[in-house]
Amino acid sequence: MKPETSQLCESMGYHFKDESLLRLALTHRSASASHNERLEFLGDAILGFVVADMLYSRHRQEAEGDLSRLRASLVSKPALALCARRLNLGMHLVLGSGEAKGGGRDRDSILADAVEALIAATYLDGGMQAASEFVHRLIAREASSGNKPSAKKDSKTALQELLQARKASLPEYAIVSIDGAAHEQTFHVECRLPEAGRVFSGIGESKKEAEQAAAEHALNTLGEAF
Repeated sequence: MKPETSQLCESMGYHFKDESLLRLALTHRSASASHNERLEFLGDAILGFVVADMLYSRHRQEAEGDLSRLRASLVSKPALALCARRLNLGMHLVLGSGEAKGGGRDRDSILADAVEALIAATYLDGGMQAASEFVHRLIAREASSGNKPSAKKDSKTALQELLQARKASLPEYAIVSIDGAAHEQTFHVECRLPEAGRVFSGIGESKKEAEQAAAEHALNTLGEAF
């Protein structure tokens, strides 16, 4: 194992028996036909389960809605990217030359996806206990940073509940455009409030992020704290 890879394993608190899994987890699709997207898929599911189990055990008095928001905060791209930066993960990623030159080593979406891939690789190499322990270490680091998860409602939920309270029609979301290459897309979304005749725009690295941004714009304009 290369010294720099060994350093990453030290930071993770886990050493791989099958180093090919680690290499695959660190390989972005811009670099090779054999990349980490399938691992991301598996890691996302494992992460969601482990965090849900942890919150269920630790927050016995919290309602389901609050637990869902806590989980969403902990598994969000910004939270995972923060974990990745503590691991200095960007320097270990295998990227295509264009992605590397374009700042991919510090892009939230790439870092967050790589964390999910690492979780899956740990699971495949060492089983559920190893993966769970790795997730717990990641979450502990995030919590110790002072950026503790918030139980506040997400913007789309807050906007929907505000409109329902005012007996107004629910917002409508529409994709206006999708820019950029397949691995670096930017979504432009509009949030339309039919009865008010208002349209609010949002931009994000995914449809979901853009919709949240548009909803937040609408809430801020309407003067509703959330």
